[in-house]
Amino acid sequence: MCGITGVFDTRGQRAVLPAVLRRMNDSQHHRGPDEGSVHLEPGVGFGHRRLSIIDVATGQQPLFNEDGSVVIVFNGEIYNYQSLIPELQALGHRFSTKSDTEVIVHAWEQWGEDCVKRFRGMFAFALWDRNQQVLFMARDRLGVKPMHYAVLDDGMLLFGSELKSLLAHGGLRRDIDPLGVEEYFALGYVAEPRTIFRQALKLPPASTLLVRRGQPIPQPKVYWDVRFTLDSRATEAEACEELLRRLKESVKLRMIAEVPLGAFLSGGVDSSAVVATMAGLSNDPVQTCSISFADPQYNESEFAQRVAERYRTNHHVEQVDSDDFDLIDTLAALYDEPYADSSAIPTYRVCQLARQHVTVALSGDGGDETFGGYRRYKLHMMEERMRSSLPASVRTPLFGFLGRVYPKADWAPRVFRAKTTFEGMARTSVQAYFHSMSQIRQPARSRLYSQRLKSELGGYSAMEVFNRHAARAGTDDPLALIQYIDMQTYLVGDINTKVDRASMAHSLEVREPLMDHELVEWAATLPSALKLQGGNGKKVFKKALEPALPHDVLYRPKMGFAVPLARWFRGPLRERVRSSLLQGPMLDGGWFNPAEIRQMVQDHESGRHDHSTPLWSLLMFDAFLRQSIGEQPARQEAA
Repeated sequence: MCGITGVFDTRGQRAVLPAVLRRMNDSQHHRGPDEGSVHLEPGVGFGHRRLSIIDVATGQQPLFNEDGSVVIVFNGEIYNYQSLIPELQALGHRFSTKSDTEVIVHAWEQWGEDCVKRFRGMFAFALWDRNQQVLFMARDRLGVKPMHYAVLDDGMLLFGSELKSLLAHGGLRRDIDPLGVEEYFALGYVAEPRTIFRQALKLPPASTLLVRRGQPIPQPKVYWDVRFTLDSRATEAEACEELLRRLKESVKLRMIAEVPLGAFLSGGVDSSAVVATMAGLSNDPVQTCSISFADPQYNESEFAQRVAERYRTNHHVEQVDSDDFDLIDTLAALYDEPYADSSAIPTYRVCQLARQHVTVALSGDGGDETFGGYRRYKLHMMEERMRSSLPASVRTPLFGFLGRVYPKADWAPRVFRAKTTFEGMARTSVQAYFHSMSQIRQPARSRLYSQRLKSELGGYSAMEVFNRHAARAGTDDPLALIQYIDMQTYLVGDINTKVDRASMAHSLEVREPLMDHELVEWAATLPSALKLQGGNGKKVFKKALEPALPHDVLYRPKMGFAVPLARWFRGPLRERVRSSLLQGPMLDGGWFNPAEIRQMVQDHESGRHDHSTPLWSLLMFDAFLRQSIGEQPARQEAA
């Protein structure tokens, strides 16, 4: 696991200044504290920060082929590298290391752009082929590892694991993209391929970019997509048996390491399943890490403890104070662009704890998307059945009217909070899911935005992100459709981003067995009735694990990593909210309607409405402005 960065002259062979490249590389020191190296040649500069996991002795980067004509910097793991080495050797390639990085180099020589189709893992890499005069970049299928890039006005292409390495170059304009602002306040993150800056992009998951020197820069090319065929004829028992076989194989592949390895154990289904599988594959006790919360409303550590005791793990627990909000500025510095998932706080803490004991940790991320586990899936399917029972000509005006007139009753019991349901019923399936996933919904976003921002948006809505992916989903099954949308949006932009930044902040590698692309492909063949049935999400997953895990771990309500935002903003963070949102960069930038923010703050403090989610989104946007826009590195030496 590492940090990579680089500069490529798309037009010629202008020199890349060593000081600039070192600055870009050093900005990601946290991603790889073990070693840092650079490679320079005319028109090319590659930087690498290394966290040594596999082939610790000889796996240094940048790494070259036999004659030095191909050089690579790589972040991630190729889990099937051990089977690819003999295959490539049989084709005549000579290896000087035992690393998965060298596999990529020789696979490029052998299969060109199609090499990525042979890799099973999480990866982002860039390689330069001097003989062909091409820069080739790639990102793994499910977007576990990040890749950012930008083409400057002078034709220089910058790339890096994190945006901060591009910003450290000094030549990237920091103009904010208004479309990125809209996506952030709708979704809580800026969705691929956009970043918050106009000039910078994210390479989308399952995509490659081949740039040939002297030629126009093409669009990224998609090399993989999941297809929800739902055509498996397996019985429930057969599906359970196959699931356990595939889970075991995926976990086993991810236990290959030359450094201490363990797992996160939250007490939820997914992490517990991973730990149970690891225990069956290891002769030694598994190292497990969990955090507990002082507030019992958010604490599920007792369930983690039960799993730890059952499998005799070396379990490490640390209690997080319920007022652990001093990370706001730290998180803003980590993410480089606004990011509004407040569970980033406990995720940061559990990574901090894990790094004290291991260098690699397995997680349960991806299980909800793959097997249909989110509570919102059940609610969406209930709405979908109601939507399908009425023609749109009746449903849209009727429920549209009810959604407008029904009060927003945050204070009422959940059964009486029907406004969102009415609003959802008036929409199409995709529109309704976007509405349910929005951090700040329309028309609240419209009230929040200034006239200038609305003008710059030109009618753009983040709904277009969902529309774009829905058009590619290739399924009209209502559950499969929203699973596909989540895999392309929430999983990548929220979950994977959160875990990557939080773990790499502590030089910790996190591996996700439930995001193995072969497991995901197989799960996409299962009928939706084996995932969600009778309000029970992840049906086949839980059924398969009944012999391995306690019943109440499998079937209790999902909790998640929540934090008490509403209470914070009425108590210890009250003054921070006022000083950040009612003055300074938030208002000086002209993005927002000051009167709407002021009313939102007053309504929340008085208890009239719970505005904790939009207030947190605004607070993190303010922290981003102060961190990223306020820091302007030297530009005079940029090259």
